[in-house]
Amino acid sequence: MEFLFTDWLGTPAWFWLAFIGLVIALTAFDLGFLHKENREIGIRESLTLSAFYISVALLFGAWVWFARGPEPGMQYFTGFFIEKALSIDNVFVISLIFSYFAIPARYQYRALLWGIVGVIVLRGLMIAGGAILLHEAYWVLYFFAAFLIFTGIKMLFSGDEPMDIGKNRAIRFISTHLRVTPDLHGEHFVVKTTSAKTGKVVTAITPLFLALIVINFADLLFAVDSVPAIFAITTDTFIVYTSNVMAILGLRALYFALSAMVHRFHYLKYALALILVYIGAKIFVADFLLDGGKFPPVLSLGVTFALLGAGIGWSLWKTRQEERSAA
Repeated sequence: MEFLFTDWLGTPAWFWLAFIGLVIALTAFDLGFLHKENREIGIRESLTLSAFYISVALLFGAWVWFARGPEPGMQYFTGFFIEKALSIDNVFVISLIFSYFAIPARYQYRALLWGIVGVIVLRGLMIAGGAILLHEAYWVLYFFAAFLIFTGIKMLFSGDEPMDIGKNRAIRFISTHLRVTPDLHGEHFVVKTTSAKTGKVVTAITPLFLALIVINFADLLFAVDSVPAIFAITTDTFIVYTSNVMAILGLRALYFALSAMVHRFHYLKYALALILVYIGAKIFVADFLLDGGKFPPVLSLGVTFALLGAGIGWSLWKTRQEERSAA
């Protein structure tokens, strides 16, 4: 029993165990009950599942608020909504990846599920590394803040050229060094096939597995923005990791609805850019202008909601105007 109350990364072990148990239960429920068979998911089911995952995430945040206090609870909600908003860009890239590899909709959920499992592990490693760096050298937080400001400004003035998946270095490297089957083999990631050169039976990966690898690689690139953004809100490792994971868990459910209407959120990137600039700037303001004081967590959450609401509203209005003009 003493182990349950042992401090681990600033949080009692039983908090971590409760969270890990919740993640395992949700993943098992999803894979073993909701989707025993490969099938295409409609927009209505996607929105229903997404509402379920968001409800679970909000209930978990309420538990954090009750068990650890209002400030950690507010930081969790702020981190969750920021990560959820940033994941919209992930949806667009994932959609491009599936289109490039010609993955049918009925197999996409399986790839997303195992992709999310990989993302949870990779995010954990990145967050643990970031926590260690901040513990050893607090000035790293200023580097994170400056990077967020630079990224946000770059997003504001960047062009709208679509990503060319075929030029991805990871795809080129894997295609060159590993055997990849030209066609899908159902839901299988790895299969036995006959080599065209030697006539021997060899092991090869399928395009579905290649898509899975590229999805995880793309998430690493997105994590370069999102992980520093959460650390700029709080250095509590438990809050940083749980808010990230709870936002990511519901991404696969939300994907099928967002991928069908992601074009309607074209101008949301400007709101996301301003959020990154705000989060980075408040670190410098708090430490150098407020003498180490903290921004009220409710203020950060309010600014995040305001910018997101404005970005979503502007995107929906602007894209509708463009569609009317085209018609």
